[in-house]
Amino acid sequence: MKPVNENATKEAKELLAYLYETAGKKIITGQHTQTNPMEEIAYIHEKTGAYPKLQGFELLGYSPNINYADASDACLTEVKENQGTMDTAIKWAKETDGIVSICFHWFSPIGGRDKSFYSEHTEFDPEQVLVEGTKEREAFYQDLDVIAGQLARFQQENIPVLWRPFHEVEGTWFWWGRKGGKVAAELYKLMFDYYVNQKHLDNLLWVWSCPTKEGYPGDAYVDVVSWDIYLPEYEATDYQKQYEELIANTSKNKVAALTEVGYNPDVKKLEQSHTPWAYYMTWSKEFSMDGVYNTVEKLKEMYASDYSIKRTR
Repeated sequence: MKPVNENATKEAKELLAYLYETAGKKIITGQHTQTNPMEEIAYIHEKTGAYPKLQGFELLGYSPNINYADASDACLTEVKENQGTMDTAIKWAKETDGIVSICFHWFSPIGGRDKSFYSEHTEFDPEQVLVEGTKEREAFYQDLDVIAGQLARFQQENIPVLWRPFHEVEGTWFWWGRKGGKVAAELYKLMFDYYVNQKHLDNLLWVWSCPTKEGYPGDAYVDVVSWDIYLPEYEATDYQKQYEELIANTSKNKVAALTEVGYNPDVKKLEQSHTPWAYYMTWSKEFSMDGVYNTVEKLKEMYASDYSIKRTR
């Protein structure tokens, strides 16, 4: 399967081919990190002797419109911890054979307070971005320019990126999802067109994280279909039911991933079912390190399994 960007770099093409090759045969281990020390990665190595093959990085600290004057201590701490993460990601990618995934908790382009990527903290109307000549549209593209500059750094280093914007629009908790999946999908397509055809960011593979029919942008815009899943309580699962629902609502033509999980999939069940998830990515901090969401025993089981793909360096 070729990337949706016809001008995709050799590295991006190779990465997508690798995901297709892996899905249903093995699963790529993944872990999100939000801080430069990447404490989750150190924890996994301490407990298992291995490292996740895929690593998730965060762009929120690069948002151009952060309201520092009206922000909680928790917000300021999160922003501070996220600053410089792209430097860390590039260094990590150059020193390892790992896979880079990037998401963006985007502080609203206009207005807002505190963590304004949340709808409750901003009045920003994503539907107005779709209207020519609005201040919302202008601000949207100004922010896109800034973030394009960061993503271009990876292209300059020949590093492919699993790029995951506008995630979780099955809900309204983020501003880009407050008007529903259809509006969010249009925002995604605007970004796709701008980044592919204007900015020529050819190192990106486009990841769509939403399991609903109404929000799917279409096969012409998506390389990977995915779902962020946080179960209310632990169960040993291969997420087979969720895979079937995701594929039914998005596309059977795309490789699939668990782009955020609280509880890792059960590797023994995956070995039996071969549910074709290409990769999973555990969310950061407590989801990885509290020993409750993912026990040390289950973590060791995942990283010791021949079914999982990990790094040893």
